[in-house]
Amino acid sequence: MKIHIGVNGACGRMGQRIVQLAHEDKELVIAAALDVDGHPKQGQDIGDVAGIGALGVPVTPAVPINHRIDVVIDFSMPEGTMKVLQTCLERKLPLVVATTGHTAKQMEDIEAAAHHTAILFAPNMSLVVNVLYKLVREAAKLLRDRDYDIEIIERHHRFKKDSPSGTALHFARVIQEALGEMPMRHGREGPVGERPQREIGVHAVRAGDNVGEHTILFSTLGETMELVHKGHTRDAYVRGALQAGKFLANRPAGRYTMDDVLGI
Repeated sequence: MKIHIGVNGACGRMGQRIVQLAHEDKELVIAAALDVDGHPKQGQDIGDVAGIGALGVPVTPAVPINHRIDVVIDFSMPEGTMKVLQTCLERKLPLVVATTGHTAKQMEDIEAAAHHTAILFAPNMSLVVNVLYKLVREAAKLLRDRDYDIEIIERHHRFKKDSPSGTALHFARVIQEALGEMPMRHGREGPVGERPQREIGVHAVRAGDNVGEHTILFSTLGETMELVHKGHTRDAYVRGALQAGKFLANRPAGRYTMDDVLGI
């Protein structure tokens, strides 16, 4: 039986790509296309918006009441997440949150929603990035108390609104979990003195159309190790989100992660 998905933020770049790749997937059906009320493409067929021909699914500001939805995939803005989250709570719809840049309060509300419906919330949908989280955690544990400096460098396109990326911040949290509390230093300027032994440097680069690169650097006197992920196209994140949607569809209430999708 095919999985019926709703796409929140359907008219955006990521939303349109979700529609395009889901349409090619024999296991999926686009059942709802959501975008902000007042969007100029409201009422248009999402297949036409995405350039793949009419699908019989109009862009709407809310999930249609009488439509079967097995899971909603959110690739919107933080405000869009919170709006669709309320609908998912009311209708007990599983929700994949692929949006980043939420406030601390918004993140708390998303986490709390997992008591009532299935929520998969991840800072990055790429399957490889989620494998890299595990590798970085292991590297940090193995190099603990061995005088290694740790720096995180992330690169994204000029249009990205949040900085540093949610992915970079999650890499920092993974390292802190392995090594204990360490402050993050966001860039350096002026006479800051010698580098403290226990800090995580985080640096954000915004340039061109880069879809996402993350480098986690472990360096000591005499040698350096770099763990790197480079996204070549946004498809890596879209395909990961679709895999997450397939996993989450019809799951019971609870908090899920990409580790659950990957089985790690």
